[in-house]
Amino acid sequence: MKSFYHLTQFVFIIFLFGVFKLIGFKNSSNIGFFLGKTLGPIFRSKSLIIKNLEKASIKGDFEKIASNVLGNYGRIFAEYVHLKNFKNDKLSKYISIEGKEYLDRIKRNKKKVIFISGHFNNFELMAMQIEKEGINCAAIYRPLNNPYLNKVMEKIRKRDICKKQIKKGRTGTRELVKLIKEGASIALMVDQRVREGEKVTFFNHLATSTTIPAQFIKKYECDLVPIYIERQNKFYFKMYVSKPIKISKNKSSFEITKFINQILEKMILKNIDQWIWTHDRWKN
Repeated sequence: MKSFYHLTQFVFIIFLFGVFKLIGFKNSSNIGFFLGKTLGPIFRSKSLIIKNLEKASIKGDFEKIASNVLGNYGRIFAEYVHLKNFKNDKLSKYISIEGKEYLDRIKRNKKKVIFISGHFNNFELMAMQIEKEGINCAAIYRPLNNPYLNKVMEKIRKRDICKKQIKKGRTGTRELVKLIKEGASIALMVDQRVREGEKVTFFNHLATSTTIPAQFIKKYECDLVPIYIERQNKFYFKMYVSKPIKISKNKSSFEITKFINQILEKMILKNIDQWIWTHDRWKN
């Protein structure tokens, strides 16, 4: 039964991808936003978004924020088929980078760093831009539950986003260690709940948080580079690259992870409805 559902879902999504490819970037993004707002609640719980907003003590119109979160989901989904045109510069006018000099310096000095961020609009563009700047970088990803769709998404990620895609999990972690020993930098999202991690404060509540950045910082003395991306005027993106942060390897894993969560909180508060609030972030 699950296989039939996955196959049906796959066929429908491939059909939509074909439509989005035909109608262009802007039309796809707008239709994606509409579909996200109208159909999104079927697939993603609006009540969970509101519950998470309340948990984080966010102020504002929760219904409007939740609707925009789902709409932004739709935009990201609809824009996948156009990512290759960001990669080949056909759509480069729609993205700008603040802090590009830090990427230039990392490339020039062949410095190993840990890039951290979260699932903001459009998060896939961040690893793409890092690689476009000539930095040897590997990105961590979580495989989709739908095996048919996952094959397509893995192909898109490796071809259009970042060649070195590392599957989340123990095997992936071993591969990351190998790459970082060879001089590669690592890019990963630090905003999702993980099975193996530490309970660290996030918006004043304990949340199981990944300690991978902390482990690499302590063991390999990598600098930390926070990156944030926001959507401006529907179709334009601005990516912010922070100055590399040197963290003492004598700091505990807990202290480093707490510091990273504080950085993530500030990113989220910049544009509350541009973060994906649908994850059950504080689940035990």
